This record gives sequence, structure tokens and C-alpha cells, in this order.
Amino acid sequence: MEPTPEQSPHHAYPDHWEADVVLRDGGTARIRPITTDDAERLVSFYEQVSDESKYYRFFAPYPRLSDRDVHRFTHHDYVDRVGLAVTIGGEFIGTVRYDRINDQGRPASAPADEAEVAFLVQDAHQGRGVASALLEHIAAVARERGIRRFAAEVLPANNKMIKVFRDGGYTQRRSFEDGSVHLTLDLEPTERSLAVQRGREQRAEARSVQRLLAPGSVAVIGAGRTPGGVGRTVLRNLLASGYTGRTYAVNRAFDEGLATLDGVPAHRSLGEIDEQVDLAVIAVPAHRVPEAVADCGEHGVQGLVVLSAGYAERGAEGRELQRELVRQARSYGMRIIGPNAFGIINTAESIRLNASLAPESPARGRIGLFTQSGAIGIALLSGLHRRGAGLSSFISAGNRADVSGNDFLQYSFEDPDTDVALLYLESLGNPRKFNRLARRTAAVKPVVVVKGARHSGSTPPGHAVPVSRIPDATVSALMRQAGVIRVDTVTEMVDAGLLLAGQPLPAGPRVAILGNSESLGLLTYDACLAEGLRPRPPIDLTTAASPQDFRDALAEALADGTCDAVIVTAIPWVGENGEAETGDGQVLAAALHKAVAGGSAKPVAVVHVEIGGLAEALAAASSTAAPRPRTVTSAADRPRAATTLSTGPARSTAPATPAAPEAGPASEAPTTPPVRPGPGSPAAPEASPAPEASPAPEAATGPGRIPAYPAAERAVRALAEAVKYAQWRRQAAVPGKIPEFLDDTIDEPGAAALIEAQLATAPDPRGRPLTHDEARELLGRYGIAVRPTLPAPDPGAAAAAAARLGYPVALKTTAPHLRHRADLGGVRLDIADEEALRRAYGELTDLLGKPAELLPVVQAMAPRGVDTVVRASIDAAAGAVLSFGLAGAPSELLGDTAHRLVPATDRDAAELIRSIRAAPVLFGWRGSAPVDTAALEELLLRLSRLVDDHPEVVSVALEPVVVAPHGLTVLGASVRLAPPPARSDLGPRRLPNY
Repeated sequence: MEPTPEQSPHHAYPDHWEADVVLRDGGTARIRPITTDDAERLVSFYEQVSDESKYYRFFAPYPRLSDRDVHRFTHHDYVDRVGLAVTIGGEFIGTVRYDRINDQGRPASAPADEAEVAFLVQDAHQGRGVASALLEHIAAVARERGIRRFAAEVLPANNKMIKVFRDGGYTQRRSFEDGSVHLTLDLEPTERSLAVQRGREQRAEARSVQRLLAPGSVAVIGAGRTPGGVGRTVLRNLLASGYTGRTYAVNRAFDEGLATLDGVPAHRSLGEIDEQVDLAVIAVPAHRVPEAVADCGEHGVQGLVVLSAGYAERGAEGRELQRELVRQARSYGMRIIGPNAFGIINTAESIRLNASLAPESPARGRIGLFTQSGAIGIALLSGLHRRGAGLSSFISAGNRADVSGNDFLQYSFEDPDTDVALLYLESLGNPRKFNRLARRTAAVKPVVVVKGARHSGSTPPGHAVPVSRIPDATVSALMRQAGVIRVDTVTEMVDAGLLLAGQPLPAGPRVAILGNSESLGLLTYDACLAEGLRPRPPIDLTTAASPQDFRDALAEALADGTCDAVIVTAIPWVGENGEAETGDGQVLAAALHKAVAGGSAKPVAVVHVEIGGLAEALAAASSTAAPRPRTVTSAADRPRAATTLSTGPARSTAPATPAAPEAGPASEAPTTPPVRPGPGSPAAPEASPAPEASPAPEAATGPGRIPAYPAAERAVRALAEAVKYAQWRRQAAVPGKIPEFLDDTIDEPGAAALIEAQLATAPDPRGRPLTHDEARELLGRYGIAVRPTLPAPDPGAAAAAAARLGYPVALKTTAPHLRHRADLGGVRLDIADEEALRRAYGELTDLLGKPAELLPVVQAMAPRGVDTVVRASIDAAAGAVLSFGLAGAPSELLGDTAHRLVPATDRDAAELIRSIRAAPVLFGWRGSAPVDTAALEELLLRLSRLVDDHPEVVSVALEPVVVAPHGLTVLGASVRLAPPPARSDLGPRRLPNY
């Protein structure tokens, strides 16, 4: 909304304060500054507020606003006086206002840093979290304008408002004065306020997705009268799935006399439907979508699935249409899946929803699936169906204009019917948030991701996301740090998902291999070694082995304490006449099921070659086998009060919020599992009863389910991912720490002063690189000592520098094209005296050029060791990243660099130096002396702390860092300062605008 000419020209309308938010019940609303154009809206809003709420706001009966009140509440300077409103459908449902005051409580201007704040929420919308959202946003506005404290007067009976302030997480003081409660809130964010904010965000966003997946009624807008077409197809799929709620067909082209279509009520518009419609599936041409959305919004529809194409995938004009679609839907409080979506599925027995183009609803299972591609969604649904796996939920988001993979993670974290989350992503709209949500979700259930468009260098059509310059290998490393199982193909995603959904987590990497084929066993053994597992020698049961032999061997392996997982290999039996027999796969599957039912909780996978019926029989959950409890190998695997882990993951309740920074206080944490809303009242006679539809069968994710693979490599790769994930879970149960000793050796205020001074003198507002001496001084404030260098513009200056530093010395070029390129001859080491130095200087200039071109320097020699490289950089999308690798061309060519997100813990630092392929060089490879890895870990922690404390430090490169058996030496350092990029993850809650 643009300001009018009456607004102060000195303070333009702050459009960056506008935000879409998700409220507690999952609906959306818009928060924006109040302007002079809002007088009528304000009066209308106030008329709908109860007398009691008015009394709580003004401490006296106040039936109506005077003209003076309206003028005061709609005229702001956006600095000392600010008002925000929450709107739905363009109308106010809540307001907040602050006025800057001085120590005596009178109106003031800066530098006064306190403001009086007051809220008013329409009674019909109280309890939806409106005031809590307003508090977050008005606090952020106040901080931006230099206000550090809020003061509020609240009547003692106004318990709701007192609770809003109390539960906000801010530091507060309370007193009772003159019959009212006087509250003072310090607005500086705290760990608790951030935890509260993220806890509310999680529950609201999860609820918004749950409303889409569990509607009590569905209207298909655009269902055609003739068979075929997108809308009619969705309608029939909805009926065939046995959807338990009410279903309606809507098309403005219907004849007035048409009462039903495919047995469900037919209407020309939503206004003709007498009952509430929760979800609308829109399948009309793009130019008619705005009309359909308006019809939905005006009649209280809660969410939309937009199948219509013709949006951002068509170019810039389509992208603007897509943004307008999102703005329109959110203005009515609705969230969108799509546009250009394939649809959604929920197999819960109480819902049985297939509002998609998938002709067959998948079986009921424990896997949740999110995809940004309809084609990939079709392939995944088909692949899971062929493998006998079922789903709990499915979302194909198309252009992902609103509901995203982050929302799906929020939902999956709480969904009691989902044990494994699979995501196919082509873009990450908010990488920082994705990593935070993935880490929290992975702490209680596996998250498997395939990332498309990794190397194209462009955003997929229809996706508008922040630009990230970090390579895909870094993205993968950061996902691993968050516990995400990153795989390369959708086939690997299905392979891993089947194992994780049907088997317990392995306690370690030791693998037993048994089967009736020596060759297949050896292939499996080799694959295990290639994936970093520790296989035992294969047990060959010979081709004469019977199903009973398989059962006995598997039972023995499961009882053996020296293995953590078992892979069974099977080929067809050879008959007495020498011909191969396919055998009865069901008999072998039954034998394996019985062995698993009686053994310990270890994962089992089967590799088979052309055994008819075996995969299908293994995919069927045993109806007689009792559930095997998942072995508790550590706190990470210990069953929580809200999560049950079992061999065939039993239906679990919602996971309790893990003890992580984003977890809210006890008062904010959910205490009971989320309850899905019922499908509504029984269907009216004219509604579709779908009598022929049968409930979705229980899928192959129950007790005793064993995944089968047609190749050893696929089974082993899936098992290896499970081993790495289980190890991450065990480690995540005891979080790493940042050593306290760092605090005693770090001068944070001194570093801040240096940075401020350097940026103040920067000729380029985008920042500047520091000189060698400036970098040394800044790094020194964090206990990072950089060995000094002295310029050597001529042989005499080189000799003087060496005399000052002391022999032996090194002579190096620092020209950009020769920096860190010892292979080009720009470095001379171990120069023992002046004669050798002058000789080296002459050789260097004769070989490479004049001193003015080479910029030579002299540096004292460091103790011998392993040359390494330590870097840190800030990516606008992903955040600060800490990197480590060995110095030299081979490591650079092979991409042998490890990465972790900042701030790094002691565990992150230890893992960082051990996760590169060349790590053995640091630990005594081929008889060399192990280097001081403890000193290296400390250096990594100090650098992490520097960039975390000072986001203006946008890049640091320490190269080389020579790590000796005792201590290390930083020989070179480059630092760049710049104004820090904005961090959307630290502000108040808001939905992204793609």
C-alpha cells in the first residue's frame, strides 16, 4: 500500500515492513504499516471489537473512536510513532501502535530509546496468535528505529495480553502501579525469544500444511461435464480413493439444471454451496484463476491446490501473474500448493484423500514425499508402488510459489503417520531455514533429499530463489552436517527410503553377508568396502540351500554380536536336471520373515536375481510377526515419550521438541500429539459416498518388512546411508560445544572497533580487502597469529628484512597471478644467509619478471609440517561456511575440501579435518609424524568465532597453514570486510515472497 501525500516526506512508507505470516491455526494474514487511507478500515474494525476488549485497551468505556482518535491512529511518522495492522481480505483484524517516550513518559524523539506499546485484536480472531505475531514485528520495527525497550500498561484482568508479553521470551520487568500492571520489555532478542518465535513458526506452518492435507470437504473447480480433462480426472481420483469428507464439483459452465456430476453435488460457484469448503482444487485456465481464488476467499476456503499452468514457467510475465496469485490467496488467509502442481495425497484411514492426477492412490505407509516436479512425482509414486511401499502423504508443489519443502519438513516433524521424509528439490528458497529445520527433523526421523538442477547454474523455471554462489559439493556437505541423507538419484532415494522405513537403524558398520551364490556374495562384499562399511567374509550356503537353510543362517547372523546388519543374497535354485528354477519366492520370504521376527533388532536387506514373487512377498508386512523394538544403542536412538522406533516403524506420536536452540520453553512445546480434524459431518445424501472405493491397503512398512534390491550395489548404498545417518543421530544426541577457553583469549570489542574503522574509510560501500598488516591485527584479536612478512623491492631491502627476521628465511612473490603457486617457481625456501638470498632474488627476477611485477616479500621459515588451507566465507543464501583442505593443486583439482556451517563446535572442527580424503596425511601416513590436530581444531574454532561474531568479515583465507607435530604457523592471510548481508532467519516470522 503506497503512502498518500499527507505522509511525512522525510519518512517514506516502509514497504519492507510488510509481511505475510502464518497464524496459530494455519491460516495466513498480512501485517503492514497503517496509513492515512485506513481511516474507514480502522473505524469498521473498532466497531466489531467487544466492549470488554475496548475497556481493556482504553481502561474505560470507549464505545467509538472520535475523529481525533482516527486521525491520531492513522497518521504516523514511521519513526517515533508507528502503527501496524493485521489484515485478512483487506480488513483489519488486529492493530498495534508504539509512541516513543522519554524518562517522564512524555512523547519524545531520538535519542530516547523507550516507547509505549498497545494492542487491540478483534474478538473473533483472538486465540489465533495475532497479538504474538504483532509483537514480533513491532519489536523488529522498534529496534530498527533505535528503540530498545517497550513499556505497557495492562489491567490485571487482561490475562490474555499479559500472557502475550510474558510468553514472548524477551527480558521483562513487572510492577503494579495505580491499579494496573506496568510491564517493561527489553527488545534485544534472546535465546528464549528466538526459541519461542521458531516454536510458534513450526507449529503454525505445520498446521497450515495439515489443513491442506486433511480437509473436511473438497471442491474441484473446473471439473468438466465431459469425461477427460484435468478437473474431471482429479474428481474421479478423489472419489476412487474413498475420500471420507464431502466432495463438490464446481464449474460456472454447468447448466442450471445439473444437480450432480459423477454422483457428487454440482454447482456453478462456491456461493451455491451451503456448507463450509475447506480445500479447493483449481483446474481452470490461468486467466480464470483470479476469479476462482476470489470466490474461494469470499466463501471461507482454507487452502488451494492450483493445477493450472501458465505461470512463472512461461517467463517474466508469468512470474508476475504467479506473484499476484500468491498475494491474492494470502490476502484471504489461504495457502497455495502450486501453481502447475500435480496434486496432493493423504492415505490416512480417516482421510483417504487423492486430490491429484495420479490415477491410483498409493497404499498406506510411513513415508512422506514432497516433490517440486510433477514428472518426478509420477516416477516416485510408480517406483514406490512397484516396490510395495506405501506413503503417508504426498505433495507435488509444481512452481512452489507458496508451500515449499521447508513447510513439508515442519509438517513431517509433527506428523505421527510419517517416519521417513523424502524430498525432491530443484531449489532452496531459504537455505538457512532448510538446514535448521532439517537438523531438527533428522534428530527424530530420517530426511532423504535429491537435489535437482545442481550443475545447470540457473534457477529452474518457475522458481525464484536467492542466488547462492557456493558449489554443489558444499551444499551437500552442509546437508550432511544437518543430518540430511543426500542422494544423487530418485532411485537411490527410493532405495534408502525403503530401508529406513522398514528396518531399524544399524548400530555400526559391521555387515554379515550370506546367500546361495558365492559370486553375488563377493560383489556385495566389494560394494561394502567401496562404501566404507566393514563386511565379514560372505557365508556361502551353496546353490542347494533351502529356505530353511536361509532362515537358520539369518537367525544365526542376527544373534551374532559381531555384526550390525545383514545382507541376504539369493539366486534361483538349480534343479536336479541342471535347469534353473525360479522357486517359490513366497516360501523364501516367509522363511526370512520368521528369522527376522525371532532375531535381534538389526537391519536386513535382500539382494535377489530373478526369483519370482520374492520382492512382492518380502514387501508384505508379516501379519503374525510381533513388532521388534528398535535397539537402543545411544541416546539418539532411545525412544522418546513422543516417538516410538521399531523394526517396522510403529505408528508414533508427535516428536517432542528436541533440546536445541530452536526449541521453545515448556509452555510453548506441544504436550499432546497433533490431532487431525475429522472429515466433517456425514456426507449428505447428494454427496459422494464412493461405495465402490475401498480403503487404501496397509503398505509394506509394518513389522517384518524386508526391502529387496535387484543389485548388490543398490542395497549396500542404502545400508551405508543408514549407517552414516545412525552415527549422526548418536552424535547429535550429545551436541558439540564451543570451548570456554576461547573467551579468555578473544578481544571481541577490539575487533569490532577495528572493523568499524576500516569500513568507515572504505572508498567502496561494498567493502574492501584488508592489507597484510590490517589482517594480522584483526586476526590477532582472536588469537590467530600470522607470521609477519617484510617487503623486498630490491636485493638490499630483502637482505635487510632477513637480518631483521633472522635466518633461515623464505623469499616469496605476492603478485596475484603467482600467489600460492609454488609450482611456478615463485617461492624459495630455507635460505640460510645473505649470499644465498641475493642469489635467489636474482634467479626469481630473471625467471618471472621485474620486482615491481612480482612484489616479493621475505618471511621467517616455519617448522616443517603439512601445508593446509583454512577458509571462511559468507554466502547470502546459505550463511557463513567454514572450509578446510590440504594446500596444493591436487586437493584443489580433486575438490578435496570439507565444509561446515558457522558457528562450528568442537565436534564440527574435529570432523572437518577428518572428513577430507587426504586426512591420513595428518595422522602419520606411511610412517610420517602425526601433526598437531588439536592446534588445527583450535584455529578452526577461532576463525569460526570471528566470522560468527562479526558478519562484516565476509571472507577469510588462511593459506598456507603449516601444521607441525607441535603447533602450527599461519604464513598467509587475506581478509575482506563488507556490510553484512541481511539475515531473514533472525527477523520476525514471515512467509517468503518468491
